Amino acid sequence: MTQMPPVVTATDLAPLVDAPATTILDVRTPAEFESSHIAGSYNIPLDRLAEHAVDLAATVGGPVVLVCRSGNRAKQAELTLRQVDLPRLHVLADGLAGWEAAGLPLNRGRARWGMERQVRGVAGGLVLGGALGGLLLTRAVGLLAVGVGGGLLFSALTDSCAMGQLLGKLPYNRSADNDIGAVLAAISRAQPPHQPSVAASAAD
Repeated sequence: MTQMPPVVTATDLAPLVDAPATTILDVRTPAEFESSHIAGSYNIPLDRLAEHAVDLAATVGGPVVLVCRSGNRAKQAELTLRQVDLPRLHVLADGLAGWEAAGLPLNRGRARWGMERQVRGVAGGLVLGGALGGLLLTRAVGLLAVGVGGGLLFSALTDSCAMGQLLGKLPYNRSADNDIGAVLAAISRAQPPHQPSVAASAAD
């Protein structure tokens, strides 16, 4: 197999979707994954990745391509998995937005708001409410808009999103079917015979 670059484009990844040696790991919330995902990809949400990183590293033997909506959460996932010495990590450039822009197919389910859209909606509503409250009620309410604005600036400077992490824990973004153990077992079963897997390690 040709060595993939650290950041792969949608057109680079498309021919590898059906290749068992390549694991496509979607780190969005379960609700986002249910709404749309690349066929054959697996879902381990970013906020649960660290606790399962060691097991994942023991499961996969080939390259892992990390996917989210825009690429930002995939980059955070890459940092998490680097800590467990998972060597062949790749990020899908521009995430699923880039995949769709390239005209490539997605498996679709019930439509949900993506995390980035939820963050924009909640942050916009809080800023608007704080600004109007500061004008019409009391200046103290306006501090809400200041706090949200400061939080957004901090998120931009640190390339993180505390609001997104909080929203990801809401029932709307969860799924009873998101069994990480079952996901890891499915990844293990999909590994080519010559690749190490959880099942093989257990047999040793």
